[in-house]
Amino acid sequence: MATHAAFLRGVNLGSKRRVSNDQLREILGDLGLEEVSGFRTSGNVVFAAGRESEAKLTMRIEGSLEEALGFDVTVFLRTAKELKAIAAQEPFPPKVVAKSKGKLQISILPRKPTAAKQKEVLAMATDQDPLAFGPRELYWLPSGGLMDSDLDMTKLDNVIGPTTRRTMGTIQQMTSKFF
Repeated sequence: MATHAAFLRGVNLGSKRRVSNDQLREILGDLGLEEVSGFRTSGNVVFAAGRESEAKLTMRIEGSLEEALGFDVTVFLRTAKELKAIAAQEPFPPKVVAKSKGKLQISILPRKPTAAKQKEVLAMATDQDPLAFGPRELYWLPSGGLMDSDLDMTKLDNVIGPTTRRTMGTIQQMTSKFF
């Protein structure tokens, strides 16, 4: 059995897309996934699964969530090894991090963007909103609150496709607790 983390996009963001960790445990447990645990109530789930491909596992989870919840949910999977690597990543120099009042944000991507798309996204970066890519992640360090940022998230999503975002603190806490 391999341990995975699933990050769900767009759950618990409004009254019509609510899902509890108990519901997630039940839905994923019914798929035959084991040791299912929710982390916070923001669409973070850890579980153990057989050795099926990431694509197949993602499709099974998305299908079950849509059937059970009545709305589509985009799922981003990472292995324990990948999550540990993300948690250990230091995408920006310590001086830049120390000057920021914002929290390091990680946009979890479905796949690595092409070099052209990475270049287009990195051209959106500013001194107040530095950006850096990981293997299948985009790191963003806003200089303050997210709402104060001038980064055009709609334009960014149009270039790299759907993502889901977590803080580095959330990723590190999940890694510490489960891996």
